[in-house]
Amino acid sequence: MNDVFLKACRGESVPYTPVWLMRQAGRFMKEYREVRDTVDFLTLCKTPELAAKVTFQPVDLLGVDAAILFSDILIPVEAMGMRLEFSEKKGPVLHDPIRSRAHVDRLSVPVPEDDLSFVMETIKILRAGLKVPLIGFSGAPFTLATYMIEGGSSKNFLATKKMMYQSNGLYGSLMDKITDTVSAYLKAQIKAGAQVVQIFDTWAGVLSPADFKAYALPYVKRIIKELKGLDVPVIYFVNGCAGLLKEIKSAGADVLGVDWRIDMADAARSLGKKAVLQGNLDPCALLMPKEDIRRKAQDIIEKGLKAKGHVFNLGHGVLPEIPAENVKYLVDAVHEISAEARR
Repeated sequence: MNDVFLKACRGESVPYTPVWLMRQAGRFMKEYREVRDTVDFLTLCKTPELAAKVTFQPVDLLGVDAAILFSDILIPVEAMGMRLEFSEKKGPVLHDPIRSRAHVDRLSVPVPEDDLSFVMETIKILRAGLKVPLIGFSGAPFTLATYMIEGGSSKNFLATKKMMYQSNGLYGSLMDKITDTVSAYLKAQIKAGAQVVQIFDTWAGVLSPADFKAYALPYVKRIIKELKGLDVPVIYFVNGCAGLLKEIKSAGADVLGVDWRIDMADAARSLGKKAVLQGNLDPCALLMPKEDIRRKAQDIIEKGLKAKGHVFNLGHGVLPEIPAENVKYLVDAVHEISAEARR
């Protein structure tokens, strides 16, 4: 097995900078679209053979150094008892959003091996065939809470912040249930065979540093603490992290993912010499001419060398509009540039 990604996550010496991409299995690939045209999104997530097939695709076609389980962060939320659907125009929709104590009390903490058995089966299929490490994942408690409270995506997160500020006890009870769910879910993925897990805090960047520290970070810390001792690196990715680095540093994760809104050298300096970083090319940069993609990748790679370890990634997911040939070019360029930089 190619273990360069695992070594980088642990801050060990590597011959080149490993690369994988958030949403590397997605609509920018015609091979993915061909599968997706046959089933709806939730069915794809819940059918182990199909989920495994699209997980394999970017490993085989792009040459990335890790696979990430094909699923969605809201899958465990559905298992908690909320009705979930995906709209082509609106994205995820969670019906009957959380507004009261009765709503929270109705939620359950699922048993992943039973209620999410299709995820574990997908992991087992992948581990039997992959020649690179497998990343499992979950949404972070705050990010999942926003979807559950808002009923979907939001621009200002008014309902979430209203609950935080005006009904703190209710908010805490909801977060406790989500945290227990995420902990159990990630442990089950690790038991099934995931070799690294990533916690996605997609919306934590909407919080001030003080609010992040009070309303999001404690729950992430609790999860990471429970995963310690399982000998699996934990990546914590916060979208919009530039103003939160001081707080994120204390989360306890083995790898800290950063988005493109902060210079990689600044992130490495702020997070310290013991930090392993992941990131951080702007996904839209993949629309640039190839020579410019290469130049931007080289800049990030060179700055990533200042950290204890570096995993190359985008600052968020690959967009559907990105040409697949540019994504492949990026992966090859990262391998070539970083190997040369280490000679």
